[in-house]
Formats: sequence, structure tokens, C-alpha cells
Amino acid sequence: MTLLLKAESITKRYGAVVALSDGGLELEQGEIHALLGANGCGKSTLCKIIAGTVAKNSGTLSILGRAVEIGGPREAEALGVALFYQELSLVPQLSVADNIFLGREQRSGAGFLDARALRRDTEQLIARFAEVAGAGFSADALVSDLSPDQRQIVEILKVLARKPRIIIFDEATAALDRNQVALFFAILRELKAEGVSSIFITHRMDEVFEITDRITVMRNGATVARFVTAETDRQAVVHAMVGDVTALAERPAARPRSDKPARLVLESVGNKRVQQVSLSLRPGEIVGLGGLQGQGQSSLLQGLFGAAPFTSGTIRLDGEQVRISRPSHAIGKGIAYVSGDRGRDAAFHGRSIFENIAAASFSKERPAMVWPGRLRERFTKAAATLSTKYAGLSAPIGSLSGGNQQKIFIARWLATQPSVLLLDDPTKGIDLGAKADFFALARRLADEGAAILFYSSEDAELLSLCDRILVFNSGAVAGELEGEALTAYNLTNAAYGRAA
Repeated sequence: MTLLLKAESITKRYGAVVALSDGGLELEQGEIHALLGANGCGKSTLCKIIAGTVAKNSGTLSILGRAVEIGGPREAEALGVALFYQELSLVPQLSVADNIFLGREQRSGAGFLDARALRRDTEQLIARFAEVAGAGFSADALVSDLSPDQRQIVEILKVLARKPRIIIFDEATAALDRNQVALFFAILRELKAEGVSSIFITHRMDEVFEITDRITVMRNGATVARFVTAETDRQAVVHAMVGDVTALAERPAARPRSDKPARLVLESVGNKRVQQVSLSLRPGEIVGLGGLQGQGQSSLLQGLFGAAPFTSGTIRLDGEQVRISRPSHAIGKGIAYVSGDRGRDAAFHGRSIFENIAAASFSKERPAMVWPGRLRERFTKAAATLSTKYAGLSAPIGSLSGGNQQKIFIARWLATQPSVLLLDDPTKGIDLGAKADFFALARRLADEGAAILFYSSEDAELLSLCDRILVFNSGAVAGELEGEALTAYNLTNAAYGRAA
């Protein structure tokens, strides 16, 4: 086989954060190569470096034995590299055809857009998925009118239209159904026969053993293992992803299950990203939501908070069936939501720290008049529980570091004394000391009777804090871990589609 691509000793740092310490990959011509690893292992960063969307700090890239420096996506495309983005890069207001050929439209000799050629080329691409694309999928359809699986097909066609020799598919099957995946795999095999090479990232281990030739495993920013797919098994691959499975995260002594009635019960709830999820949560429990990123954990929490309301199933709070269609409903029911994306979901930019903390309390209590002096002591106490550093409550929120901003947004909800606390990857951007304070606070709130659902993109956080972990895959619960089953190996195994 001809070695098409080699990435060796690749490093990438974001300030003090090391995303890649020793990334490496060898891709042969005409192969389908799996790139696997747990959350945050560096696989997406490595792929973005190969595709020119992220610049490496050091290391070497070579194509067909020639060292290359890829300064941007255009340079990568000129070298025959295309990347399917896990977070879709489509323009909703444009048609399928316009999205597929955006920036590469065919033009007539006079320089005008050749609409006939655009339609012809788009329809030829669409024909490959015609059997499974569903109703309304055409060259003229607006992307905003398409379903999630149809948008994913457009993204795949956008990559195929470039006719690359190296394609990186980052979770390309995530939104596809079984028939769509089967057709996609048939296309991958056709490309392989034509000499095109694919790097394939997926959260479904069964897909790895069905379609790939070789496997590279990354862990903690480094490449740690390589396998020939036909010569290994699932257990060996998962062991490589986890590392020393005998080393357990520090965990408190096992706590007996609460015998109190469930505070929160979900029965077959669903929305665009969640499928038929059922769970119960008792006072005093911290239940984790595990699995690879983007498998429905955040969508479940947002559904419960009314930000992305459930379209099916039932919610019961303290035995009473409730309907939550917007966040104000959830706040009124004693539900709090802490997001890890503070810029998008939490901050009132340009406003004071006081106003940012007060928002949830005002929504819940709806006071006829506001007496700031009476609230300052309460809000100051809430902020102090996380050792927040700030000049004063009147200072603008933008004057704080990212970590201290996140502490303020957590304090916002503590001031409401919630009975159900939804934590959506809440420790992003806060230092280790603040994380320790936060985990101690979460356990204290549970001991005082709060019921907590906690999603984290870091497995170690889940294993160190949670009483139980529900592991998500493709929007559904793939397994539940409790007691002695709460190990890194079982968590990774379930995340890739097999319950412990």
C-alpha cells in the first residue's frame, strides 16, 4: 500500500491548555481509517490541523512523502483534503445546490453563474442518496426546511463535490438512520475502490468494525495505539482508549440509594435530539449524563428547562405531571439550569454582576418592587460559596475573567434555592480549585435534598461526583452504571454503544 498521509509528533496549545501533545496518524491510499478516543482526546483537533482550519504548533505533515505546511482550508483543498464538519457548516437561507457548491460555482465564459450546470451537478450528487433522502430533498430546497438527517446528507454531498483524495468524516453518521448509513457505507467503499482515503470518526463501535481497515486510538492529546481492524476486537480498542483500567477516579464511599419518592420522573420524553428517554431522580441524588459529546445530553437538560421543549413523553415533579414549554415555567417549578456556554446561554453582556445574578430570582419571585439593598447580602453569599473574585456587585460582568463569570452564573441559580438542578457541562473555563469548590457545593446541595442531573464532557468529573451515570448514545440511554460498575472502562464501552 502507498502511504498517502503521515502526521507525526503534532502539538497544539491554546494558552496553557495542551490540546495535542503527540498526535500522529498514518493513512494509506484507498483505505478507511478509524480515529477513536474519548472526549477531549485531541482527535478533532488533529483532523482540523490536517484540514487547515487549525494551525499546529509543531510536528510534521507529509502527503505522498512530501512535507507540507497547510496554512488554511484552501491550501488543504488544493492538496486534496476535505473535512466533513461535526458542527454543520451550512447556510440555512440558501438552497441545497447553493450550499454544495458555495464558493466553487461554475460560471459561463462571461463570468455569470451557470445555473444549468449547477443544477445538473447537484442532481447527479443527490441521485446517490435518492433512495433514502426523504421527501422534499431537492436541489432547490432551502436547507432551513430540511430535517437534521437531510442536512447531514447535504454536508456529505458538499464534501464529495470537491472530489478529494483524503476525506475526514467527523461523526458523519450521527444523524443518519440505518438505511442512510448503509448507503453512505456503500459510497465509502466505492471511493475506496477509486483510491480515495477516508478518516472516519464515530461514536458507534459497530460501525468501526463494519467499515474500517485500520484504527488509530488517541488518549489525552497523544496517539497511543494502532490496530488492523480485522486483527483486533472491541475490548482491546476500548482498553487503549481508557488506558490503565485499574486506575479508578477518586470516588467517595458508595452512598445507599435514597428511599425517598422520586422528585423528577421522565417517561419516554423526546425532542429533536432526544429519543424516548426515561429516568427517575430522587432528592439527594446526583445522576450523571455520560457518553461522547453531542449525544443528546445537553438536549435532555434543555428540554427539561423548556429551552428546547419536549415534543413527546411526560414530566412528573413530586408526583405531579407538569408541562414545561419555556424556561419561566421551569424556574417557577424550582428547576435551575447552569450552562457551560456562558457567552451564549448565560451572560447579560454590558450589565452589572448584580443584574446577572438577580435574573433568575426575579423570574421566579416576580417582585412588584425591587430593593437592591435587601438583595445584596443574599447575592453576595451565593457568590462567596464559589470563592468568586470580583470588585463589587455593581461592576460590569465583562470585567471578570471567564472562570469568575461562570461562578457568577452558578451563583445566579443558587440564589433561587432550586429543588432540581440541571448542570450542563458547567465547569468549562473555571480552574481546578473552583472545580473542587463547585463539586463540594453540588454534593452539599444534594445532601440538603436537591436532586441534580449533571452532564460533563470530562469522564473523570462524572466518575468522581455521581451516584449513577446514564450513558447516552445517539440521543438515547445506552446503559446505566452504578456501584462497582462505575469505571472508566465501562463508561467508555457504553458510550460506544454497548452497555456494561
